[in-house]
Amino acid sequence: MFRPQRIEPVPGQESVWDYPRPPRLEDTDKHIQIIFNGVTIADTHRAKRVLETSHPPNYYIPPEDIKMEHLLLTPQSSFCEWKGGASYYTIRVGDKEAQNAGWFYPDPTPAFASIKDFVAFYAHVMDACYVNGEKVQPQPGNFYGGWITSDIVGPFKGIPGSWGW
Repeated sequence: MFRPQRIEPVPGQESVWDYPRPPRLEDTDKHIQIIFNGVTIADTHRAKRVLETSHPPNYYIPPEDIKMEHLLLTPQSSFCEWKGGASYYTIRVGDKEAQNAGWFYPDPTPAFASIKDFVAFYAHVMDACYVNGEKVQPQPGNFYGGWITSDIVGPFKGIPGSWGW
């Protein structure tokens, strides 16, 4: 079975293999922007990021910094052993829609209480997502939703056909 070979970070980079398990939640003042159908639907310097072994960060944005009129609650749900039960939003701007493109935790576990109702977005269905002006690459596989920037190195969980993930 294939085992990932950790990429050594250079100064200014982080390796996802140095991230903890269980995951860690931290505040970030990085400038996060999300564009969908030509509209900036989220813009913040008050995001939180979740860091977990083998995953690029997930960024959770406070609802006050999101144009919530473009988010429609769906019946989709999922469960994370660390954060609890997630609910989902479909994003609609004009005539364009992305189903179950954002998720949030309405009642997270105590360790993740500070992301209650903050929304994370799948980068692969947005026009663009930016961290400090850098366009992110979506985590491979389109399942986990992590955001890859030049300061994050892998390999990343989610690459189809790799090490059983």
